Amino acid sequence: MDLFEKCRQFTRAREAMDAGYYPYFIPLDHTEGTEVVIGGRRLIMIGSNNYLGLTTHPKVRQAAIDAVRQYGTSCTGSRFLNGNLALHKELEARLAAFVGKESALVFSTGFQTNLGAISALVGRGEVVITDREDHASILDGCRLAYGEMKRFRHNDMADLERTLQASGDVGKLVVVDGVFSMGGDIAPLPQIIPLCKKYGARLMVDDAHSIGVLGGGRGTGVHFGMNDDVDLIMGTFSKSFASLGGFLAGDADVIHYIQHMARSLIFSASMPPSNVAAALAALDVMESEPERIERLWAITNKMRKGYQELGYNTGASETPIIPIYIGDDMKTLLAWKALFDAGVYTNPVIPPGVPEGHSLLRTSYMATHTDEQMDRVLDTFEKVGRQLGLI
Repeated sequence: MDLFEKCRQFTRAREAMDAGYYPYFIPLDHTEGTEVVIGGRRLIMIGSNNYLGLTTHPKVRQAAIDAVRQYGTSCTGSRFLNGNLALHKELEARLAAFVGKESALVFSTGFQTNLGAISALVGRGEVVITDREDHASILDGCRLAYGEMKRFRHNDMADLERTLQASGDVGKLVVVDGVFSMGGDIAPLPQIIPLCKKYGARLMVDDAHSIGVLGGGRGTGVHFGMNDDVDLIMGTFSKSFASLGGFLAGDADVIHYIQHMARSLIFSASMPPSNVAAALAALDVMESEPERIERLWAITNKMRKGYQELGYNTGASETPIIPIYIGDDMKTLLAWKALFDAGVYTNPVIPPGVPEGHSLLRTSYMATHTDEQMDRVLDTFEKVGRQLGLI
């Protein structure tokens, strides 16, 4: 059998392209945050993780431009060697203080942060335990680790306790998303933390979708008033920070160990200066303009209420990630196409991105969305929903 034969037999995506229902890799001609231009048409963007709308903030833009002028476009090397700038260290110190931990470590992407941290920490004879709806980067980090991976049913505390108890008296790391990226629900830390303490497990929270959103922007631990009980906080810069990269924060000795053991850090080029500067500027804005977070939540509450009043199923969402559950794959793609044609950009998610029968439109919101834009979105969802028999 030719290794490439499976590539030739993969026809599902091309069939969707030919039928006009392929919703991925759409090139954006222009983006202003809340609206994008595609093929000369303007659409309202409700599929972005730009929660605070900082990609177009003048201070963030200027910081990136100034960094390119001063440092150039790349560090052209690993942080271990020639790619470690004073800017990286400044960002780490600021982040540690922001999330209330002793130390922080910056990686080139959020995906690499989870790969490096989990694989560095969990060795032979040890166990990493994850929620079944954790992000793919967590799953891949577990696969790279030499320890054993176990999974528990989504936010099911009885199943988590069973898994912890069955793991025995070995080193254990529990990893959960703070905010789950598809369902928009929050990990129940008030129940998870006592279980971790009872069974001697350390806790890592992936706050990729929580930083800038929960706890005054400081994450899930602060949201619940339990930040000191979270051992490791992971975050990304590709969402609220309007940049690219990731970080891990925790006790200084743990971060120091990961810094010298995480292969995704050691063998990758460091964050470009422009991305570091943009993340620093975004942090400045988060700290100086808390009203952005307040506005984000006002829009979130308006939209969730609006969808529910129309008759849509938004699941257990508690955050600016609001899924519209449709269930059937084809109906989900039809709804995406109808909304797209009507000027609203959403993200359709079908298996294997979600379990069979749980296909959805993933919508998410920004502090910079206007009330007029949100009213247009709800009007469009009502028309499309009635047209397709979804509501």
